[in-house]
Order: sequence, then C-alpha cells, then structure tokens
Amino acid sequence: MAKQAKTDRQAVIDSIRSQQAKGENRRGMAIVGVCVLVAVLIVGAAAYKPITDWYSLRSYASDSLGEIGAKASVCQKVVTKKAEGNQDHVEVGTPMSYPDAPPAFGQHWNMWDSMDRKLYTTSDRPELGELVHNLEHGFTILWYDKTIADSDAKMDVLRGIASKLQGTTNLRDKFKAVPWTSEDGKAFPKGQHVALTHWSVGGAGETDPSKQVGVWQYCSDVSGAALETFMQDYPYMDSPEPNAV
Repeated sequence: MAKQAKTDRQAVIDSIRSQQAKGENRRGMAIVGVCVLVAVLIVGAAAYKPITDWYSLRSYASDSLGEIGAKASVCQKVVTKKAEGNQDHVEVGTPMSYPDAPPAFGQHWNMWDSMDRKLYTTSDRPELGELVHNLEHGFTILWYDKTIADSDAKMDVLRGIASKLQGTTNLRDKFKAVPWTSEDGKAFPKGQHVALTHWSVGGAGETDPSKQVGVWQYCSDVSGAALETFMQDYPYMDSPEPNAV
C-alpha cells in the first residue's frame, strides 16, 4: 500500500512538472513571438519613410522643375539690398546672427556645406554660418518655414524639386532647401512661407564689390516655376566665388 501511495505521489509530481514545462514553453514562445513582432515593427517603421518618399517622388518623375508645386504667381517681386561680407570669414563655431530673415549675404564661417545634399530638415540642417558661405559660392537657397515643414504634402513638393537638382558636377545645380526657424531670427513677411535667396555680384563677371547685392523673393507656397526663373535670373556665375564648390 505504501509503495502504491509513493507511486501515486510521483505521478502527481511528474504531471505538475510536465505542466510547468509546457507552461514555460508557451511563455517562451510568446516572448519569441513578441520579440519578432517588435522587430518587424521596428524594421517596418524604418523602411516606411524611405518607401513613402520614393513613392511620392514617382509622381514627379515626368515633370520638369517648373511644373512642380504652385504657380510662380504665389511669389512676390524680387527685392535686393546692398551686400557686404565678401571674404569676411570667421572660425567655425562663431555664433552668427543676421538682420534679414533669411540672410542673403554677410560674414560667415570659413566652412561651407557640400553640393551633395539638397534638402534638409530642422534636425540636420547646416548652421547659418555655413549656409551664408554657400551663398557666397553661388548657391540659391530656398528657405521654408514651419507651415511648410508641418505639411507632408508641401515637403513632398520640396523633395520633388530637390530631385530635379541632384548632382555635384554641374554647378548649375548649386541649390539647397533648408528650414528657417524662430531660433534663426524673425519670421518671414506675413503670409509668406518660402524665401529664395542669392548673393549677386551685379551680373556674371562683375568684379566691383560695391555692386554686390543680396537678392530675396518671398512666396506663400512652394513653386518650382518661381525657383526655376529665379535661378535663371541669378545663376551661380553671378556670385562672389562662382567656381568654388
């Protein structure tokens, strides 16, 4: 009888252990499943933006620069202002502020941003001191404010525009689209959300520094047509250092 009781107890223990093992296996599988799901979500999230950006660019593939975005009529007339700061370089890291929103000329860092990148966001934009040096080298800069930055549709238009100006060998593609924030300076004129700027010497080949001007054109929307005309009227050659990349 004692032997039978011992056998029954062992059976109960074995059953409990078996159930515990099965439970641990189920928990292990659940943990693995959760980990796989999290990994899939992380990979999917990382791939989502590049995929959506690529898809949005497809709609601009057959369009010319002038066909992207709003009509040129969304922009005001071009304005100019006597420029200064040619060859006025300061050390990288020197705090820079400019009276105009945004700047089209002025003292700047002795470093500039390369032609490789055309479109930036607030998280990765070069410093103002670099960008003004780019202006000295003949770049046209499109500055956009928070209204544009907060609109996925408007940012898609900017991506479409930037895609038409890719490259580092043709200096006609000296272009950058960058955000202008409240930390940079005062706001654009009321109702205007985009600003095109260029540092002109007064015409390609002009060597008299007194002829240099900053050029601005403000727009209420993103317009590839306006940008195209602006870059034709103020090409990279019309700048203090046109051959510097």
